[in-house]
Amino acid sequence: MRSLFPIALAITMTASAAFAADEPIQPIAAAKIANPAMAELGKKLFFDPRLSKSGFISCNSCHNLSMGGTDNLKTSIGHNWNKGPINAPTVLNSSLNLAQFWDGRALTLQDQAGGPIANPGEMASTHTLALSVLQSIPAYVAEYKKVFNSDKITVDGVTKAIATFEETLVTPNARFDKWLKGDKKALTATELAGYELFKDSGCTACHNGAAAGGNTYQKMGVVEPYTASSPAEGRVAVTKDEADRFFFKVPTLRNVELTYPYFHDGAATTLSSAVDTMGRIQLGKKFSAEENGKIVAFLKTLTGDQPAFMLPILPPSNDSTPQPKPFD
Repeated sequence: MRSLFPIALAITMTASAAFAADEPIQPIAAAKIANPAMAELGKKLFFDPRLSKSGFISCNSCHNLSMGGTDNLKTSIGHNWNKGPINAPTVLNSSLNLAQFWDGRALTLQDQAGGPIANPGEMASTHTLALSVLQSIPAYVAEYKKVFNSDKITVDGVTKAIATFEETLVTPNARFDKWLKGDKKALTATELAGYELFKDSGCTACHNGAAAGGNTYQKMGVVEPYTASSPAEGRVAVTKDEADRFFFKVPTLRNVELTYPYFHDGAATTLSSAVDTMGRIQLGKKFSAEENGKIVAFLKTLTGDQPAFMLPILPPSNDSTPQPKPFD
């Protein structure tokens, strides 16, 4: 008699797929690294503070991969202790965003990667200076040539490598993803009740897709005006269309328990306060303490596997490498 196991397995897999397809949030897929050598170069550059004028600030300074891909500060600290104007969004799962930055002014990760290097309030270098630093380091020149088949390091190559590394920073296998794939025991009754409340309240109108956000721009303060502590005006800064004022890219809720404080101005210091504010100003709903707790419990199930890799050993500077200027 022929075994029915393959048939049963196929039915189970089909049912699991249908189960996930019915939900507004979808599982995150593991990263597929098409060019490991480029990703490895990008990893070094992501962690290298010599891309900054001070020789102290790297991409990882504001997007700390040990802290959910952010810095857990209301606004980031830039060159000469400069106070940043806006909260640093997480770099985790940023490849799933429709654009980068809160106002979407960079369409791709590569577009975004070059901005902070030359921003006087952030890394405070110039592209010319940063390239001269890298070009002076023989090990970087050799590695760059293996990846790009060129002895001349360019901004395009540097930003492409950083973006390629950032594309690997996805966080699959959250407990919620396991539930989506059919593991009914992956969530507790409280967490499941929180998810149902999250959907019923209308939160998934903005927080949907694999990243549970990041795929639309929405107005901050739909039902009630939001008084921000940040001067950021939202999408209007890019489009110059007054209708886009206070429209921001919806943040991902993946790993949200790790990425406090919340909102573009970092005003919500806890997840529960963020839920309370969003319910009130976006949905016109006042969550009870019990309801808030259930939603927070659900949100914590969105924490996935954090990036795990060997820290890069950065190549040493050369005698001709431009010296850092941390106090200028």
